[in-house]
Amino acid sequence: MDNKKGRRYEAVKWMMVFAIGVCTGLVGLFVDFFVRLFTQLKFGVVQTSVEECSQKGCLALSLLELLGFNLTFVFLGSLLVLIEPVAAGSGIPEIKCYLNGVKVPGIVRLRTLVCKVFGVLFSVAGGLFVGKEGPMIHSGAVVGAGLPQFQSISFRKIQFNFPYFRSDRDKRDFVSAGAAAGVAAAFGAPIGGTLFSLEEGSSFWNQGLTWKVLFCSMSATFTLNFFRSGIQFGSWGSFQLPGLLNFGEFKCSDSDKKCHLWTAVDLGFFVLMGVIGGLLGATFNCLNKRLAKYRMRNVHPKPKLVRVLESLLVSLVTTVVVFVASMVLGECRQMSSQIGNDSLLLQVTSEDVNSSIKTFFCPNETYNDMATLFFNPQESAILQLFHQDGTFSPITLALFFILYFLLACWTYGISVPSGLFVPSLLCGAAFGRLVANVLKSYIGLGHVYSGTFALIGAAAFLGGVVRMTISLTVILIESTNEITYGLPIMITLMVAKWTGDFFNKGIYDIHVGLRGVPLLEWETEAEMDRLRASDIMEPNLTYVYPHTRIQSLVSILRTTVHHAFPVVTENRGNEKEFMKGNQLISNNIKFKKSSILTRAGEQRRRSQSMKSYPSSELRNVCDEHVTSEEPAEKEDLLQQMLERRYTPYPNLYPDQSPSEDWTMEERFRPLTFHGLILRSKLVTLLVRGVCYSESQSSASQPRLSYAEMAEDYPRYPDIHDLDLTLLNPRMIVDVTPYMNPSPFTVSPNSSVSQVFNLFRTMGLRHLPVVNAVGEIVGIITRHNLTYEFLQARLRQHYQTL
Repeated sequence: MDNKKGRRYEAVKWMMVFAIGVCTGLVGLFVDFFVRLFTQLKFGVVQTSVEECSQKGCLALSLLELLGFNLTFVFLGSLLVLIEPVAAGSGIPEIKCYLNGVKVPGIVRLRTLVCKVFGVLFSVAGGLFVGKEGPMIHSGAVVGAGLPQFQSISFRKIQFNFPYFRSDRDKRDFVSAGAAAGVAAAFGAPIGGTLFSLEEGSSFWNQGLTWKVLFCSMSATFTLNFFRSGIQFGSWGSFQLPGLLNFGEFKCSDSDKKCHLWTAVDLGFFVLMGVIGGLLGATFNCLNKRLAKYRMRNVHPKPKLVRVLESLLVSLVTTVVVFVASMVLGECRQMSSQIGNDSLLLQVTSEDVNSSIKTFFCPNETYNDMATLFFNPQESAILQLFHQDGTFSPITLALFFILYFLLACWTYGISVPSGLFVPSLLCGAAFGRLVANVLKSYIGLGHVYSGTFALIGAAAFLGGVVRMTISLTVILIESTNEITYGLPIMITLMVAKWTGDFFNKGIYDIHVGLRGVPLLEWETEAEMDRLRASDIMEPNLTYVYPHTRIQSLVSILRTTVHHAFPVVTENRGNEKEFMKGNQLISNNIKFKKSSILTRAGEQRRRSQSMKSYPSSELRNVCDEHVTSEEPAEKEDLLQQMLERRYTPYPNLYPDQSPSEDWTMEERFRPLTFHGLILRSKLVTLLVRGVCYSESQSSASQPRLSYAEMAEDYPRYPDIHDLDLTLLNPRMIVDVTPYMNPSPFTVSPNSSVSQVFNLFRTMGLRHLPVVNAVGEIVGIITRHNLTYEFLQARLRQHYQTL
């Protein structure tokens, strides 16, 4: 690519990032609009019915109406998850895996997006204790993955010739931009979104990407803001509603001179609340993990309808609890005369707060505090706890917290799309408000501002559940629009995270672990440096030669599932030295002891599984062995190596791949490493018939351009779909033009932390281990760097000491 093309590529990237931001904002708008519509419809009908029935005594009828609405919505939501099971849950664990470098099947497909968006709309409208913010992050990621491809598996007919971004790295960058845009749209927090993508997701990050991701988040926030302000207030272009979740403005009323949002004394209480939040979060995660394990054992193996029934059961119980608690457990509280002050935003907030007060069964000038929390959309309930000057009784708050905690814990993990942010915030806000009540009424601290305590409680509980630090701090500061809250929020989140980490992991990490995904953390533990690359690598290699017969290639591809193969030549010249046990040359003898026998076994397995070719052809067919001249024993080894440097790929005949007739010494030759070739490239070469015959030179093999090699991205053909009758097994493929001749490599003596950092920061999939003289002795993949694998190797290491 020349500079001009490079600049055009960069310009297209910026345009794509902007488009991803705008589309994510529009997805958020769509979800918000319909959730609002359905909830208003539902609560409108039910509230009228309750008010009529409280006089006539037909409350059971109102309950049935509410059940009818909720069960219908939840049923529709869980049906969508049956169509695309990946759409269940919040999608954050899956996106975390994707950005970490693990492909979860179907996670960024268009069908997943449609099921996710409509599913979350129905599950939130159906009164389940779930939020729409988590799924927004997943939706943004899908938009980011799909938009730059200009093609979809669901609409195969529609094909655009769009030649850019045909690689996993580009796609991953766009997914991290989309996920950030999702956070930005959900909370109106573009900087928080960028930090979320950095903290939770991407392993590979650079400065240019930061800038693009921030731009993407900004465009998402302001697209959503522009349309929501226009639709709700009719004032187009006035940008009044930043995100889906708006915390309103925290302000002391002008008349009260003693009021402060928080004081230094409060910091002590905030730290305590952080500890309690961490404990509550750890309890929540522990219960949810047990539930998830129970579901994996007892619900998921059964027919799919059982999952729908479980969702309906949760919906039924939630609805009944909400209804009964609002009718029976609420207390009538005096309405506060003075709510808010005069600024425009606060009028909006206080009108919201006032209009969402419910007066079920209460005389004039009083309201039912439990119904006010339960019979409202969750966002309104959060606003109530943050800004309502009227008091909630401590008993109501405690009951509300317990019921909400248990039901939210039960709900997260059923098969509907569901977020966890809003339920955690609401639960925590109730806990914070309870603390403020206790401090005011029982300890007599008059200066306490209830809204601040509700906010800190929300932060403590959410931090205890998800264990995010930097991004969550910034998201909450941006949502409250109040920078003075920076310190208390940060301290609370840190304490909550440390307390929770003492007991278990964050909820997303727990669900990633339950799925068995090999996630790489930011760094390894200190004691892992006792291990070296040679301790953790895989010594049994499946390799190809620079010039390999088609029959060998097909058998290798059909009998292994590896995604890349080292390209090697056998080091015939050094055999004599090798047999004498010369240490320099045969470094790999140490590492290959175990692989001597397994290679022969692998060959045997391969030849048995290659049913497609007659077995006579599978034996070493090539009779004319190329005899390599053996150098004089005393010739200077270094000289040999220097001479060999200029003949990079000796034209070895591929039929000399390890055979069962070889002696132990023959099979045990040093392998000179030349590069790595991907499985997808080998299959593409076979599909396109790129090969030459024995009688020709390799120069006669047809050459494919980069565009032709990447044409099938991201779904390369499968070796099992290949029609073998079209291939002549005796033809030879020269793989050298298509391999990566200079992949990252490490020495067998590299420490594990070095290996880990290289692997993670460069976003690798394969890391060959090459000794001092350029011979490959093993390969390291993601599996060899997972926490469990390293622990097992460390235990072995201690046993051998």
